[in-house]
Amino acid sequence: MDGRANNLTNGAEPQNGSAFAHPGERVDDLRRGGLKILQRPDRFRFGTDSVLLAHFAAPRKGDRVADLGTGSGVLCLLMSARQPQAVFDGVEVQADMADMARRSVAMNHLEARIRIHHMDMRRAAAELGYGGYTLVVCNPPYSQPGRAIASAQAAVSLARHQGELALEEIALSGAQLLKNGGRMALVYPAAGLLDLMWALREARLEPKRIQLVQDRPGAQPKLALLDAVKGGGSQLHWLPPLVLREADGSWSGQWREIYGEEA
Repeated sequence: MDGRANNLTNGAEPQNGSAFAHPGERVDDLRRGGLKILQRPDRFRFGTDSVLLAHFAAPRKGDRVADLGTGSGVLCLLMSARQPQAVFDGVEVQADMADMARRSVAMNHLEARIRIHHMDMRRAAAELGYGGYTLVVCNPPYSQPGRAIASAQAAVSLARHQGELALEEIALSGAQLLKNGGRMALVYPAAGLLDLMWALREARLEPKRIQLVQDRPGAQPKLALLDAVKGGGSQLHWLPPLVLREADGSWSGQWREIYGEEA
């Protein structure tokens, strides 16, 4: 087991965020065990999809987890609270986002369990080790170039659009990190689910669980949560749909349960 497992609890309360925040950053409360996170209002910030993925991925005791495209580090932070006996490596290509994520980790006294690495995810296995992880998570960029309105700011665009990073490369990066039998969990637009499943299978990651996410009862699903097993057999399990809001627009019981637990 990775040496970080020697310190499996949060320990002290998070420190005063002002000691870690840089100009233009703010400290947000994750509402999970006192955890806090640094974010920039003018940059890509985590949303519902990150909270849903942290819950769906459900890290297990003793897991070694890699988060590809960790951004602010929110998935690592949320999952660390859910499973105190797991360790995490977050991989982020943007230097300033990786730095901010590291400071969020330090602010929460989680350096012994969470490490942030500034690198392209396609180099992750070569740098961190092939076949050394039991769980990989990824909230990948959603829009292919030319198929959505580009963000005005380059940093936001890099986080939201695939650019030169194809789904096949994301899947391969996950497969290279995983042990045989390890899991890769992702959140992706439901409309692109077939492309995602194809990419995963090409990387020998067999889709196992799928949960569609609807905004309201009867609405078309907008997101899909999926996990795949490296070297697994071809048997797919569909979970009941996750509905975020009631017909009257109020938050659903399902969402309140997840949000109360994870964020």
